[in-house]
Amino acid sequence: MNKIDTQRRKRVMSRSIKLGHCVCNPAQPCPCEQFKKMDICACAGERPASPNGKVELTKTVEKPGCASKIGQKFLKDTLGDLPHYADKNVLVGVAAGDDAGIYDMGNGTALVQTVDVFTPSVDDPYTFGQIAAANSVSDVYAMGGKPLTALSIIGFPVGTIPDNALREILRGGIDKMKEAGVSIIGGHSINDPQTKAGFAVTGIIDTKKIKTNSTAQKGDVLILTKPLGTGIIAFAHQINRASQKSIDASAKSMTTLNKTACELMLKFNANACTDVTGFSLMGHLKEMATTSKLNVEIIWDKLPWLPGVLDYAAAGMLPGAIERNKESSAHKVTTGKDVTETMADMCFDAQTSGGLLIAIDKAKANEFLARLHAKGIADAAIIGHFKTEGSGQIFIKTDNTRKLPEKGNNKKNESCCSSKESSCCGGDSGNGFI
Repeated sequence: MNKIDTQRRKRVMSRSIKLGHCVCNPAQPCPCEQFKKMDICACAGERPASPNGKVELTKTVEKPGCASKIGQKFLKDTLGDLPHYADKNVLVGVAAGDDAGIYDMGNGTALVQTVDVFTPSVDDPYTFGQIAAANSVSDVYAMGGKPLTALSIIGFPVGTIPDNALREILRGGIDKMKEAGVSIIGGHSINDPQTKAGFAVTGIIDTKKIKTNSTAQKGDVLILTKPLGTGIIAFAHQINRASQKSIDASAKSMTTLNKTACELMLKFNANACTDVTGFSLMGHLKEMATTSKLNVEIIWDKLPWLPGVLDYAAAGMLPGAIERNKESSAHKVTTGKDVTETMADMCFDAQTSGGLLIAIDKAKANEFLARLHAKGIADAAIIGHFKTEGSGQIFIKTDNTRKLPEKGNNKKNESCCSSKESSCCGGDSGNGFI
């Protein structure tokens, strides 16, 4: 505990007692329970000694990574009628629903700006800082831009976890931004019950090379540059069911910049792009297909997955963010014969610092994929194509070349309410969870 300034404590507490409320937290009386139990007056700047030792960040948050973001449907329902200021220099703004905003500066150059903040998806603070940075600059890469500067944003539970974790999160972010060629020029921090970190990023972009999610063309091939499953692995890790191989592979993927993929995308003049993050592959593909006014077909067997994800999904380790993403996007998705519910659910997994989803002319696709592989983007894969003009329908099919492991949750599920004695989620009892 920090040294007590008795005069300061007396001065502050006398004011609080006279008011009948702590001046630092009016919801509690003075003296508060913390003072009674620990002899600590937070209003006077006193706090317990910071915990020591190693911290497991994912165990301190409710929803890890991009799963902590507000659902897409809720955002659209709640914010859809907000006014938008018309500015001819805004080339891509809020109404577009794209990855970043673009503001025309004249002379063929525009600013590209984005912000992203989320909770830890890994335990190690330094790695989390790297992921937060890689995820934040990804939106700039998805538009075809070059990130230049960043402002850090961090929420930290002071006194709850070791103080050094804050330094390590920021050190990880600084190192990853340096790799991206981005200067961190400031930031903002708040005392928050759950750790959060991210960056507001500004870059530049050639107005003739802007890539949006709305310009895919009929016949385009769809390429995904990173494997899926970060949300499933984070959940499996939270319940102590993930292997170290899965955890390490997920961390490596999430800390990898989309810089090289962006540079190659520009060289091959891809038609459209977005990145796959919290709204899932289905959520981001839905936006691309809908705004491009095309229907798209993907082959489930071609989707790249991180190690262990198929096993976790088959065992029922599917996080709640999947249901939120289905609420937003499932109405646009049709599954083909032999595509099981579990296979489809996996496509709604919230990704943290996921890959680029690129629509490119069929004639260029194989060479583009080969160049991605040659540059070390080994998991990049062709996952489908845009078939016909339409309203943005997504058709998930299988060629039966990949099967989920045979585990209980991959078979037809028994009802959770199968017990004759009770009904756990509703029914006649009137006290269910749904």
